[in-house]
Amino acid sequence: MKALGLIGVVCATYARAFSIQEHFEGNPPSLMNQLYDEILQPHDGKSMSSQALKSYHLAEDEEPLFKEMCSFYEEHRYEYPDDSFLSDIQLFSGIVTFAHVPIARCFEHLGSKKAPQYDIAIVGAPFDTSVSYRPGARFGPNSIRQGSRRLGKGILPVRGFPGSKLRKLDPYNSGYKIVDCGDVPMTPFDNRIALNQLYRGQRAIHNHSTVKEDLKAPKVITLGGDHTVTLMALKSAYEHHGQMAVIHFDSHIDTWDPKVLGGGITKRQSINHGTFLHFAHEWGYIKDDKSMHVGIRAPFLDPSDEQHDQDCGFEKIVARDFDIYGFKEIVRQIKERVGDLPVYLTIDIDVLDISVAPGTGTPEPGGLTARELLTVLDGLEGLNIVGADVVEVLPAFDSNGEITSIVAAQVIDSILGLMTVQ
Repeated sequence: MKALGLIGVVCATYARAFSIQEHFEGNPPSLMNQLYDEILQPHDGKSMSSQALKSYHLAEDEEPLFKEMCSFYEEHRYEYPDDSFLSDIQLFSGIVTFAHVPIARCFEHLGSKKAPQYDIAIVGAPFDTSVSYRPGARFGPNSIRQGSRRLGKGILPVRGFPGSKLRKLDPYNSGYKIVDCGDVPMTPFDNRIALNQLYRGQRAIHNHSTVKEDLKAPKVITLGGDHTVTLMALKSAYEHHGQMAVIHFDSHIDTWDPKVLGGGITKRQSINHGTFLHFAHEWGYIKDDKSMHVGIRAPFLDPSDEQHDQDCGFEKIVARDFDIYGFKEIVRQIKERVGDLPVYLTIDIDVLDISVAPGTGTPEPGGLTARELLTVLDGLEGLNIVGADVVEVLPAFDSNGEITSIVAAQVIDSILGLMTVQ
């Protein structure tokens, strides 16, 4: 009740305060300028407004509470940063890029004087016309960027296992130039054209020179888009790194024979978000018997699926193995499998449980928690991660708290840690 009484007094005081101008001599500034004059002025050292107020002039009979408030503001002047904004909080300012990294014209012709250099490029693939269930992932790149607004600098004390170099790492200030390339233009009307556009976009990004001399080519992180986009990212990465091992976090195997999922009618139907790893192996981008699925739990479509998956070079850790083996054993199995090959990480956000990531195209119950996924990712420290993607984020099916987009952004933050740790 005392608090409510005080609020009432303050409100009444403010209501009366508009009459304060009668206590000023000459042509006084407004009450706003009296109380907040620093806010309304520039802070770059240039001349201030002639209306700037040196001190408050109140009538002798003004209420004591209001006098105390005005006295406090007069005696405790704020020290504002200069007008450059460089030290201000950047959460909601400027164009939304991933974690506020700078924009780069990554599709600029290599012969152009404007062609940028960078070490790690983030690019969107707004494509969702090869899905078997829910469409909507074309809006995923934008939602992941929105979910990344609180990222961009700082040391994360939970990165890595105890004693890891990741625990003292700020990926955004680690000596690597990280840029956001925006989205590749992809038509929604013809999958052949769209995937060709994505390949050309990925190839353009990979062909730029790096700032760090020891990199063969820029590392590329792709924001999906449905999972089909991984095929074009692998094709472009293969041209620079040769055959790779793929660590595939997903609830589905995605190595389905095209005749089982989507094929048998036209060749165009055969490339989709459940068959792209079949083609990646068939076309030689993936090294035999060196790749790993993590988090699998969706049913097979045909009794031949498991053998076909092995023929495509994959072994699997299913979702419930997390309750049996523990993190260290899971990480050991993954590292032993991929060895010292260049590694491509692909994360379908549906590897997470539907309660953690409702905004996805083919949700399955019984998945990983966000903590489990991030812990395993951090455990991959030391692998040669040459490329990555996070796909199947559908903001239309997300919660109103944007939890899927925020988790997806944090996953990319962990990938940046793996790419930048020395």
